[in-house]
Amino acid sequence: MPRYEERKFVAPEFIFGLNARCRVGQYARNFGARHVLLVTDAGVAAAGWLNDVRTALEAAGLTSEVFQDITANPRDSEVRAGTELFCSRGCDVIVAVGGGSVIDCAKGIGIMATNGSDILAYEGIDKIEVPTPPLICIPTTAGTSADVSQFCVINDLARRVKIAIISKAVVPDVALVDPQTTLTMDPYLTACTGIDAMVHAIEAFVSTASSPVVDVHALAAIRLIRDNLGAAIDEPGDLAHREQMMLASLQAGLAFSNASLGAVHATSHSLGGFLDRPHGEANALMLEHVIRFNYPDAADRYDTIAEILGIDLRGMAGPRRRDALIDWVRQFRLACGVRDGLGARGVRNGDIDDLARFAVQDPCIFTNPRRANRRDVQVIYEEAL
Repeated sequence: MPRYEERKFVAPEFIFGLNARCRVGQYARNFGARHVLLVTDAGVAAAGWLNDVRTALEAAGLTSEVFQDITANPRDSEVRAGTELFCSRGCDVIVAVGGGSVIDCAKGIGIMATNGSDILAYEGIDKIEVPTPPLICIPTTAGTSADVSQFCVINDLARRVKIAIISKAVVPDVALVDPQTTLTMDPYLTACTGIDAMVHAIEAFVSTASSPVVDVHALAAIRLIRDNLGAAIDEPGDLAHREQMMLASLQAGLAFSNASLGAVHATSHSLGGFLDRPHGEANALMLEHVIRFNYPDAADRYDTIAEILGIDLRGMAGPRRRDALIDWVRQFRLACGVRDGLGARGVRNGDIDDLARFAVQDPCIFTNPRRANRRDVQVIYEEAL
């Protein structure tokens, strides 16, 4: 019989299904809310999802303030502004309606509202001492999984790098996971967030902190994304594929929140602050190069992923197995519309040293299956140019 190491598994309460967003009033009242801070962005507001949520809160007899000055990579300054609004207007519960940027900003607001120090002071693992206000998340993208994770990622503008805050304190209290909200995503956002979910699942499965519980969720997510992401991009109004992608995002989130991630996310966090481009795009561009680096130390795990993806590995030796998986990942990325490399997005050789310096300090690097020093990460970036 196998012997398993002890592993902790945390997850919020969540409801999955059509119209789950409409339960927000009930849950806010359960938390004793009187005046809610609604955190969102302009795109979500224009799509109508904010109005749905605000109407549900009003039906429950609750008033709200709206904070929507959030960019695609949530900035430290935006967290400060949202915290000021939360505190000055006497808010007591936070409801986040949006993608990963909105939810991460909402988490940051909650941290600052009760802990006091600047958001950048909490970079790293388990730095939050005081519980945050109740947080209800309604995700509108299928991929970031911030609605179920113990991660909060914020853009440090001064250093031009994304910082990772990892703590059970930022696990949302409730996630209302409603696939209908993803119908307004454009094809490229669908692609980037879907690949982000794929990377979450792959990195969780090969993580040094993986476990049998994590593995179930990670492999289920990989299958779902393999079968549904292309169709969700090509047929954006097909709710069936949207539902499957939202389920994949949920499964991948439960996996990586409990196993952490690896060098793909460490390198993409550094890129995110430098380029200010979509997080999932950076993950897509880094994945194949990190697999090449990691494969010698996690071959069995990557082979399992290859088999889940439908790659026939029979008769192949190790290097050919690795190359078959990398080729599949590259073709999948291209089919999803994520083309070219870092060079086409403005990264130059002279930038790589700074990018690597931040990446090797990222908490995600510590659960990568192969130890990566600064020079290793520089080479990975060079290959991704």
